[in-house]
Amino acid sequence: MLIFSYAFKSSDIYGGINPGWTLNTIKSLLDAQYLVLIIRTFTLSIITTGICLALALPLSYFMAQLGSNWRKTFLILIIVPFWSSFLIRIFAWKSLLHPEGIFKRILVALHIVSPETSLLYNSAAVVLVMVYTYFPFAVLPTYAAASKFNFHLIEASMDLGASKTRAFFTIFIPVIRNSIFTAMVMVFIPAIGAYVIPDLVGGIYSEMIGNKIAQRTFSDRDIPLASALSTILTLSILIPLVFVTFFRLRNKKIQLEWKSKE
Repeated sequence: MLIFSYAFKSSDIYGGINPGWTLNTIKSLLDAQYLVLIIRTFTLSIITTGICLALALPLSYFMAQLGSNWRKTFLILIIVPFWSSFLIRIFAWKSLLHPEGIFKRILVALHIVSPETSLLYNSAAVVLVMVYTYFPFAVLPTYAAASKFNFHLIEASMDLGASKTRAFFTIFIPVIRNSIFTAMVMVFIPAIGAYVIPDLVGGIYSEMIGNKIAQRTFSDRDIPLASALSTILTLSILIPLVFVTFFRLRNKKIQLEWKSKE
């Protein structure tokens, strides 16, 4: 509430907060630079969430059908990156994507990119590193649901003429939909609030709301404007959480109604 209330204040020239209330700080967010920043933040976060889910769902489906030892092996491979520091992993990607890095050299040797192409300091680099960082948050909940899924349903649908792809989308996906929403939230929330990743690999043209909040707080000492941006970030996180909670309660209500009818 304190941050929300500061969004309706104005800052003085000394970095303090003026008395009284005003809508000017909120209105300043309609400036083109902030609108572009907000749109970019949502776009990169949604793209990251979509890619993580697109990779996590087939992987979870595949892992759930493996033997116990292979499941453990895949889970360890997914969790291993968490054993190292978050900053170390980001700096590792920065070195990997460096103009003189091995990844850039391989791509140039394969004629996939030109020597002048920059793999760093752009939105694509931000998305790549965020997908790498938040991918386990999408795999773990979907795999937990997939491991409890009855794959005989897939076999039965294929016996009735459905293709494996159709069975995947019409049977598997609806059954684990709750875990999919959980994975979406678990990826979207840290992605939309990302600060370190766009700061280290994105550059000034790939800034997100988190970077601008830090600038307005520590460099410009404009606390009201930082609070207004923080309010947008907070609402962007709370709204998906409310939606998921409502969806789950609705599903539980429907299930209870079905059981009562039986």
